[in-house]
Amino acid sequence: MKTQGNIKVGHVDSNKIAIVFFLLATSIAITASGAFFVVYSYLNQISFKVINTEISGIIFGLVVIYLGVRYFLAVVKLKNQLYLPDSKFSWSNFKKVKK
Repeated sequence: MKTQGNIKVGHVDSNKIAIVFFLLATSIAITASGAFFVVYSYLNQISFKVINTEISGIIFGLVVIYLGVRYFLAVVKLKNQLYLPDSKFSWSNFKKVKK
């Protein structure tokens, strides 16, 4: 049994690995596109008009970077849960809990 971080990992289904890889690649692409937009906005002085106020494109790019990093961390957390030996899909995980 392998260890990944503090979690013991048994045999991991190749579908789980592919899905996690796709999600990680997507989060990295979102972050990279935000970084590209920051540089592009800086070089071309891009700004957006929002409610009669000019907002720099750099701010928009920074928000996209933030969301990409946040998504990346969420995918890493999901990966740690998915790679547990007793993890399985269940529709009950998607039901809302009434408080």
